Amino acid sequence: MNIELIEKDKERVVFTVEGVDDTFINTIRRICLVEIPTLAIEDVNIFKNDAKMFDEVLAHRLGLIPLTTDLDAYVMPSDCDCESNCSNCSVSFLLKEKGPKIVYSKDLKSDDPAVKPVYDTIPIVRLRENEEIELEAIAQLGLGSEHAKWQATTTCGYKYYPKVTIEPGKCSDLEEYVESCPRNVLKIENDDLVAENVDKCSTCRTCERLSEKDDDAITIGFEEGKYIFKLETDGSLEPFEVLTLACDILSDKADNIKNFVMNEEE
Repeated sequence: MNIELIEKDKERVVFTVEGVDDTFINTIRRICLVEIPTLAIEDVNIFKNDAKMFDEVLAHRLGLIPLTTDLDAYVMPSDCDCESNCSNCSVSFLLKEKGPKIVYSKDLKSDDPAVKPVYDTIPIVRLRENEEIELEAIAQLGLGSEHAKWQATTTCGYKYYPKVTIEPGKCSDLEEYVESCPRNVLKIENDDLVAENVDKCSTCRTCERLSEKDDDAITIGFEEGKYIFKLETDGSLEPFEVLTLACDILSDKADNIKNFVMNEEE
């Protein structure tokens, strides 16, 4: 397996993977989407709500606010010994505001400084003159397979690595080919047409159709066994953390099958 990094920041990573098949790369994708635990608001106790927003809508909006997640500090509720919401499996947020104002995610006060909304400027509700809101929100770990609010990734997918084949010396109007490419993949080099930064190719086949007048000088295809993988998170976890966890989960699944086979053979 060969992996090359294309792009990386705190919330997004793009890389190529070579030497695997569809089953493997799709398994990693699915684990990243639905099996990575993150914190999200699950229970909301509303003590006062004068806003022109139903309690159910307010609770739903709170649940979709991404929260910074420390997986070493908390356990899943199903793995906790408490009967209901202790400091090992939950984080409490208090919200008490009075209008006129727009209540933002930064107004949520956490009992754990390490756990807070990823973004401060997510609007929650607008309060008019003398309108008040007071509530307690309880965040817990969960999985994307249970609800979308626990999905760490906002974008996670892959595509086949493009392959651009250009017959040397057969392309007539080089400038026309260069201008036809919407991703600026085609370049002129040494009086001939070449493809650079092929990973940016969208396989729109505009150049391939244009080359019909030049005896199909350009052919667009895909590299077998090579993929471009893109992953973007909501900020609750960093991309490499999500990928590491996904690989650990896949490894544990494989170990479980291996142990089952060994036990059955005995």
